[in-house]
Amino acid sequence: MRTRTRILLGFLTLTVLWPSAGRSQAPRRPFGTLREQAELQQSWLEKRLRTILPGLMRKHGIDMWVIPMREYNEDPVFTSLVSPTTFAARRRTVYVFFDKCAAGGRTDPGDGSCVERIALGGTSQGGLYEAVRSTRAVEAAVGGRQAELWGDAQWQVLKDVIEQRKPQVIGINVSRVFAFTDGLTAGELEGMSEALGPAWTAKFKRAEGLPLEFIASRLPEEEEFYRRLQSLVWELIGRMYSSEVITPGVTRTSDLVWWWRQQVNDLGLGTWFQPSVDVQRQGVSAEQLGADPIIQKGDVLHCDVGITALRLNTDTQHMAYVLRDGETDAPPGLKLALRNANRLQDLLFEETRVGRTGNEILAAVLARMKAEGLNGTMYSHPIGMHGHGAGPLIGLWDYQEGVPGRGDAKVIPGMWYSSELQVTTPVPEWNNQPVRVAQEEDFIIDARGQLRWAIRRQAAWHLVMQ
Repeated sequence: MRTRTRILLGFLTLTVLWPSAGRSQAPRRPFGTLREQAELQQSWLEKRLRTILPGLMRKHGIDMWVIPMREYNEDPVFTSLVSPTTFAARRRTVYVFFDKCAAGGRTDPGDGSCVERIALGGTSQGGLYEAVRSTRAVEAAVGGRQAELWGDAQWQVLKDVIEQRKPQVIGINVSRVFAFTDGLTAGELEGMSEALGPAWTAKFKRAEGLPLEFIASRLPEEEEFYRRLQSLVWELIGRMYSSEVITPGVTRTSDLVWWWRQQVNDLGLGTWFQPSVDVQRQGVSAEQLGADPIIQKGDVLHCDVGITALRLNTDTQHMAYVLRDGETDAPPGLKLALRNANRLQDLLFEETRVGRTGNEILAAVLARMKAEGLNGTMYSHPIGMHGHGAGPLIGLWDYQEGVPGRGDAKVIPGMWYSSELQVTTPVPEWNNQPVRVAQEEDFIIDARGQLRWAIRRQAAWHLVMQ
C-alpha cells in the first residue's frame, strides 16, 4: 500500500510540474508546423536564386561560379543555396552557376532564366537545380546500374560542363580575410585543378565579394517573418525580467539562462549561442559578485540572448532594474545611462550608409561619440543566416581603431545588422559608481538603403517588481 501511495504521489507531482505528463497538450508553434516553415523557406530560396544571384555575379565580374564540397565539410555558403530539407552535401556536390546572358551578351529578361543552376552529385532542391547524379561512364563501371558520381568522375563531369559553356571567369571561394568566402578546401581545389588543367584554372578568380554578399542579402519577405521572430524575443525577455522567473534573494543568474534555453526549446526553436545574464550592484565589484550571483533588489541586470528559426538568427541585449521596496521606477541616473546608450544607437544609424565600409562607419561614430562626451564602445555586426553574419564589422570590443580586412567590406542594400554597443555612465544614486548599459538590437537596411529597427529598441528599463 505504501509503495502504491508513493507511485501515485510521484505521478501527481509530475502532473503538477509538467501538465503534459497527466494530459495531452498541443505544443505552441509560433511559426506553424515544420512543413509550413519549410514551404516558406523554399519560397525564399527560389526568389533569392532568381532575383539576387544574377545581379551579384555581374557586379563581381563572374560568369561561372563553381562551389565543390564534400559531405560534412560544406562550404559556408551551403545553407544559403539549399532547401530546408537538405542538411548536408552528398558524397561530393559541385554547385555550378553560369550566367548565359552575360556570356552571350544578351539582355537579362529579369526572370532568373539567365543563370543556369547545376548540382553535380547533388539533388534538384525541389526543382531549383539541374541535378546530375550519374553518367554513362559511371553506370558502365558498375554493370549498367545507375550510380552516383564518385571521386574523379565528378571532376570529369565538371570539366565537360565548363568546356560546353566556355566561361571567361570562374569564381571560386578562396579568401584569407572572410571565413564566409573561404569554403573551397585544399583537397577540393587540388582535385579540381588537376582535372581541369591549366587552361581552365587560369580563369579562376577569388570570388570574395560574391558569396559574402549573397549570404548577407535578405528579401522583404524574410523581413516580414523576422519582425514576428523579434516580437517573440521581446515577449520572452519581458517574461524573464519579471516575478514569473525572478525572486530576489533566491534566483541566480544561471536560472535565467536555463529558463531562456528551456523556453526556446519548448517552442521548437533553437539558439546559436549560450545565453548570458550578469549583474551590476551598488557598492559591489564584479569580482565580489562572482560568476553566478543571487539576484537582489536594487540590482541592474543585463542579458545577451538569441533565437534561431528558419535558419535566421536574432541577437539581443536588454537591461533590467530590480525594484527596491517602495520604488515604482528606476532611479533618474539609470534612466540617463540608458538614454546615453540610445544616443550611441542614434549615431550608428546616422553614420551607417550603403557603400561605406565598417571601418569608415566606426571612425565617424566614435568621433561623434567622443565629441558628445559619451564613454562607450562600438562593436556591431551583420546578422541573418549566421549570428555573426557575412559583411562588414563595425568595430570589435577590443579593436576600436578599426578591424583590418573584415571591417573594409562595404554595407550593401538588403542586409541586416545587430547594433551591438555599450555606454558607461556614472550614476549619482550609486555614489557616481559607473554603470555599463550594453544594448544590442537588430535592424534592417532595406533595398533602398533606408535603416529601421526590426521591431523597436529598448527605450525604457525593464522593471522587475515583487
